[in-house]
Amino acid sequence: MSKYTTGEMAKLCGVSVRAVQYYDTRNILTPSELTEGGRRLYSEEDLQRLKIICFLRELDLPINSIGELLSEEHPEDVVSLLLDEQERTLRTEIEEKQVRLGKLEELKQALKRVEHFSVESIGDIAHIMNNKKKLRQVRLVILAVGIVMDVIEVGTVIWGIRTGVWWPFGIGMCFVLAMGIWISAFYFKRVAYICPKCHAIFKPSFKQAFFARHTPNTRKLTCTACGHHGFCVETYGKENCEHEQ
Repeated sequence: MSKYTTGEMAKLCGVSVRAVQYYDTRNILTPSELTEGGRRLYSEEDLQRLKIICFLRELDLPINSIGELLSEEHPEDVVSLLLDEQERTLRTEIEEKQVRLGKLEELKQALKRVEHFSVESIGDIAHIMNNKKKLRQVRLVILAVGIVMDVIEVGTVIWGIRTGVWWPFGIGMCFVLAMGIWISAFYFKRVAYICPKCHAIFKPSFKQAFFARHTPNTRKLTCTACGHHGFCVETYGKENCEHEQ
């Protein structure tokens, strides 16, 4: 019957000698025989056991779980549960890493759009990324209210053309005007802007923001912190703004 030393066991399973010794200290791979000189010798059965341990470790199963599994008289009763638990753990780790990867890719793309890069630019991008979901929710509210306003306007016009009765259009326009004022106040209360020069997060006056030139993500404003006038990046900023006008 074959006997294997610690080094031979390690070589046959592609692990280090220290790993084999560690499994011995954890009592999941004890040698079948000790020589008079204290040398560990392992049997063919021990070799197969080490191969199983190595395979389970490749699945990133914890040592404690492997020990519990190997000590069971009927391992088939627990192996499925252990594997299901490990699968959930690995899927969670994958999802977390995918989120991180997405942030890295987003950061790389954002850095390409920065005209004058500085360390502070990373902070600006991080703030925008962290508040992106909240800003998207604000914009969805704007979109929903805008659709309602369009429906009222178009619907009352069609009604007037078909029936010759125009008072619903007048009332509808009053509603549309009131909704427009409300949605503008709602919007500018929940957004802030990042100055590209001093990187301050500030809230402009309603009048300045309302009449400023803008793109989908920027607005030409005067920074309330440093006085710079130019296109500032929009972000969610209902709270915690550094400067308010």
